[in-house]
Amino acid sequence: MTDFDAYERDLWAGRAGAYERGFARLTARAIGPLLDTAGVTEDSRVLDLGTGPGLVAAEASRRGAKVSAVDADPQMAETAARNAPAAEVRVAVLPDLPYEDETFDAVVGNFVINHVGEPETTLKELRRLLRPGGRLALTCWVMPGSGVLAVVRDAMEEVGVPWPDDVPLSPFMEHGRPDAFAALVGGVFREAAVEHLDWDFAFDPGEWWENVATARVGSNGLVLSQQDPPTVARVKDAYYRRLAPFTGENGEVSFPAHALLARGLR
Repeated sequence: MTDFDAYERDLWAGRAGAYERGFARLTARAIGPLLDTAGVTEDSRVLDLGTGPGLVAAEASRRGAKVSAVDADPQMAETAARNAPAAEVRVAVLPDLPYEDETFDAVVGNFVINHVGEPETTLKELRRLLRPGGRLALTCWVMPGSGVLAVVRDAMEEVGVPWPDDVPLSPFMEHGRPDAFAALVGGVFREAAVEHLDWDFAFDPGEWWENVATARVGSNGLVLSQQDPPTVARVKDAYYRRLAPFTGENGEVSFPAHALLARGLR
């Protein structure tokens, strides 16, 4: 386990409920394209990586697939088991997964590859688990973050909040472009390709702020939690100013999200 992996374990420990209420709703839009790309249909043997609250596992089960799911956080795994009762859910930490070689027809990961310390090592482990001809499908955010993913971070930068030296950036930063992501996957898998996923995410701005700032979800939430109340108030004001052009009469925001979807064959 790298230092970044250890940081990630601590960052997400105890955050299952907050993640399910917030970011899981954002990432859910990618579930259909992710499973379609992996060719997940009835009787497919599927592994869902970093399952979080289990929304990918639940949809794959609904399609009739035989689903295994893993997450590094026990609380996340417990939540996934509740939301995807037909799936076999285990606690396991990438890149070491408790399955035999060539177990799965498809391996999918919805915004998890950007949370590992050694992406290439993880990809090699995923290749080991796929049968010959099996399909890999992975989503990640466009890097550096943009759209809704970056709105709180952009507000912090506007106010002048420095990024702490002890809060690491993802090693995946260099891979968050279509060409770089395709090259990474293509170094391990055949016929690697990457496409853009763009959508508008509708949310209540107050709920989103509370999820990040109060529940301390993600690195932005961690950095905000280290600021004094006047600084947090200034960041909150900047956050709402940035959302104003995207806010409807009912107060709900519709803000763009930008991601990438990679595929590869074993």
